Amino acid sequence: MAEDWKNAKSVYDFTVKDIKGEDVSLEKYKGCVLIIVNVASKCGYTSKHYKELVELDEKYRDKGLKILGFPCNQFGGQEPGNADNICSFTAKQNVKFDIFEKVDVNGNDAHPLWKYLKSKQGGLLIDSIKWNFTKFIVDKNGQPVERHAANVSPLGLEKNLEKYF
Repeated sequence: MAEDWKNAKSVYDFTVKDIKGEDVSLEKYKGCVLIIVNVASKCGYTSKHYKELVELDEKYRDKGLKILGFPCNQFGGQEPGNADNICSFTAKQNVKFDIFEKVDVNGNDAHPLWKYLKSKQGGLLIDSIKWNFTKFIVDKNGQPVERHAANVSPLGLEKNLEKYF
């Protein structure tokens, strides 16, 4: 799917690898509101953002919210671990939402899903992801509808999320 992302009609056209290396079709999330976020275990935002993402997951899971965390080591080496390290870390954070394989979100090697997300919801000055914990809200039809920078608290997304359920 190297350049096929340009032809994607929704996030449902993508298959990603979960943290165990298994293929997951994003069709699995059809009809759900998604938060797709690049995460890291050693970022200044890590503690607060993981705590709030877990809170959002617990509060809105039954309404159809799914959070998809994509570890990324492109910003200051803040996700240096392997899959086992990441699983161990997220377990300590009480993460129950889905965590995927570590990906690049910028550059030529950026995961096609992230290229698609950035093309649909560009950044303020440039489309590149500027830091860990950039959050995309995807509606029930698989369309990226909002993009929020790393400095936006996950709990600050509640009002925005409510309009998509």
